[in-house]
Amino acid sequence: MIGFIVKKIFGSKNDRELRKIRPLAGQINQFEAELQKLTDDQLRAKTDEFKARIEDARKQRGYHELAAQARKLESELRGDEAKIERRKVFEVEQQILNEILPEAFAAVKNACRRLFGQEIVVRGHPLKWEMIPFDVQLIGGYGLHSGRIAEMATGEGKTLVATLPVYLNALAGHGVHLVTVNDYLAARDSEWMGAVYKFLGLTVGCILHDQRPDVRRQQYDCDITYGTNAEFGFDYLRDNGMAARKEEQVQRGHYFGIVDEVDSILIDEARTPLIISGPAVITYDEQYGQFKPQVESLFRAQERLCNRLLSEVEELLKKLHPGAGSNPQDLEALEKQIGLLLFRVKPARRRLKG
Repeated sequence: MIGFIVKKIFGSKNDRELRKIRPLAGQINQFEAELQKLTDDQLRAKTDEFKARIEDARKQRGYHELAAQARKLESELRGDEAKIERRKVFEVEQQILNEILPEAFAAVKNACRRLFGQEIVVRGHPLKWEMIPFDVQLIGGYGLHSGRIAEMATGEGKTLVATLPVYLNALAGHGVHLVTVNDYLAARDSEWMGAVYKFLGLTVGCILHDQRPDVRRQQYDCDITYGTNAEFGFDYLRDNGMAARKEEQVQRGHYFGIVDEVDSILIDEARTPLIISGPAVITYDEQYGQFKPQVESLFRAQERLCNRLLSEVEELLKKLHPGAGSNPQDLEALEKQIGLLLFRVKPARRRLKG
């Protein structure tokens, strides 16, 4: 009863979190109002401005020194210490991104405003752009950026929500992954939402099922890469288990990712293991022709050896029969010798009548 009263007065934990974030939406809207005065090229130049500001902040806060220390620890195989250092590097960069977050989100919202009414070609079909982020989407975007799960009601435009944190984190230059449930959605969203990123001067890639390694590498080198959890997972396994050289790897690292339909991907589909398999470099026909003469030669040699050993066994068995005029001095030693010879023949017993 007390808990119910407290919840009514102060709200649930989720309500309290939303109240903290809500002022951010007003701040973003103020920046966006200012951006409306700029030309398209001036808005596009904001991306380079953000990147320059991020780099300046990195230098001031010792980011590069921390990153170098993390690489050094990794090269010395000091894994646990390297993880701690990598975490410090990530936290420094996230602090920097948090400072420009309102302006970056405003840039995305303003790009959506400028695209309003234009036709975007999505999977070969023209689709009119009619989306500008509402406050609830701005709040959802902040939730995703800060590592939370954002549950959006039907019609609240969760696909558009992801563009805000994706753009912000892509400014760091390490690449951002957006994980979808199937190839169609990955291709659709990379073209549909890609219109916003491209308007702001970023590159967009998409990983699909039958792409060659060189094509995949190009897609991963983009600022933003869409794909399914299976494709990202398989590429990671191939890079870390099958690639013999750095040049054969396709992924360039893992910095920031957003999972669409998180309940499906991290719960339902997570129960399906990823199993790597691929075509053999040499076909069975080639291997058969190559090894058949060697196997036949080995079989004939084995057959000759076994027949010789069996002949020796037959001669020794005659000595065990007193009626044959044999009177061995040590029957136990003779039986042991026969047993050892038969043991040597044992592997070939199915192919030898004797």
